[in-house]
Amino acid sequence: MRFNAKFHKNPKAFKDNFSTQSAAYATHRPHYPDTLFRYLLGECRDHKLAWDAGSGNGQAAQKLALHFDRVYATDASSAQIVNAAPLTNISYAVANEQAPALKRHSVDLITVAQALHWFDLNVFYAEAERVLKRYGVIACWSYKLFRINPEVDLEINRLYTDILGSFWDPERRLVDTGYRTLSFPFRELRVPRFEMKSNWNFDNMLGFLGSWSAVAHYKKREGGDPIEENTERLKATWGDPQEMKEVSWPLSIRVGHIH
Repeated sequence: MRFNAKFHKNPKAFKDNFSTQSAAYATHRPHYPDTLFRYLLGECRDHKLAWDAGSGNGQAAQKLALHFDRVYATDASSAQIVNAAPLTNISYAVANEQAPALKRHSVDLITVAQALHWFDLNVFYAEAERVLKRYGVIACWSYKLFRINPEVDLEINRLYTDILGSFWDPERRLVDTGYRTLSFPFRELRVPRFEMKSNWNFDNMLGFLGSWSAVAHYKKREGGDPIEENTERLKATWGDPQEMKEVSWPLSIRVGHIH
């Protein structure tokens, strides 16, 4: 696994919201569906090199590595990179919106999974134009709140909005709108619907909630744990803590080619 500790200055300062809970992030975040990657593969002319920007713990990068000769995965958080699973054809590096190690017009696919809202878009889009091949593809996706059943969903909405609402970064609003309000200066494609699914018991849900950036902000400012403070309410709506429930997250995705 290769590390590049050099940070590249750009107008938007990096918000390190996930280093403190990077291990929890790696353990509890859901996995993106194989159908999404099969779709993206079908849009690419070659499968030689992919760049996963804002890679986090490398969830998307590891899926890409099954289909591409090489994957370059970058994240501004060194703690996230340390928690990424090493694979022989993935090169990890600590970087934000840029990938100076990549040559001009060398990349077949750029992916940004649940991270575009943290980027300086002008810097990132310029870098995408630099590194993408003529028929290269860029795909940026996000997901909002998970859904289980009406009773649990109501309590999760209360936690998300009423308790943690003021602790979310402003960028979170871009996720809530499915990235539709962001500029996307590429020849945009019509994309099928994709959805993440998982099966959780009660502790699995608590682990995922603990990976939220707003939870880290709450702990820092208030000195308490909002998940612990609301565990009994959540448990009352869940029922038997060992019962497994299906969880789903619809994906919002924007995909395009260079004009």
